[in-house]
Amino acid sequence: MYNKNMDMMKYEQLKEAVRDFYLPRFSQIPDMGLYLEQTTKYINQTLKTLGCFEVTGSMIRNYVKMGLVNNPEKKLYYRDQIAHLITITILKSVIPLDSIQLFFTVQQRVYSDQVAYDYFCMELENILHARFGVTETVEDIGSTNSIQKEMLRSAITAVSHLVYVNECLKRIEE
Repeated sequence: MYNKNMDMMKYEQLKEAVRDFYLPRFSQIPDMGLYLEQTTKYINQTLKTLGCFEVTGSMIRNYVKMGLVNNPEKKLYYRDQIAHLITITILKSVIPLDSIQLFFTVQQRVYSDQVAYDYFCMELENILHARFGVTETVEDIGSTNSIQKEMLRSAITAVSHLVYVNECLKRIEE
């Protein structure tokens, strides 16, 4: 039997799942150098709220081999590498890895790593909040319009739908 009150309660739970989600901005990512295991733990803890993204040490090593991330310096990963790894971990669910490499290349022609990553964080939070009903609309973030910005927004929109479906399924199982 259908229970409308139960649906409303689950919908409110969905909102709460992302209401306080926040990705650390570029300047907030550790830059003292983290070993592979520390980097893996940091990224997984950062993305834990989203529930469907995880990275392993072997995945990170493969991303380095593929050239998606710069080689660690004396086995240590720094801010720019960690920012790329967070982005890759999220986007790989909707974009093939070779396309992410092209995406980074095109984006770096227009934006610095810090600007691109911080925009990625703001846009992800913005679209997740709209998708989960925390806010009523998607805000227009940033002052420029470019194909890079529209591609990123499209990819993040796809990510937000993936997160939403996974959260709904998790709530149904409960």
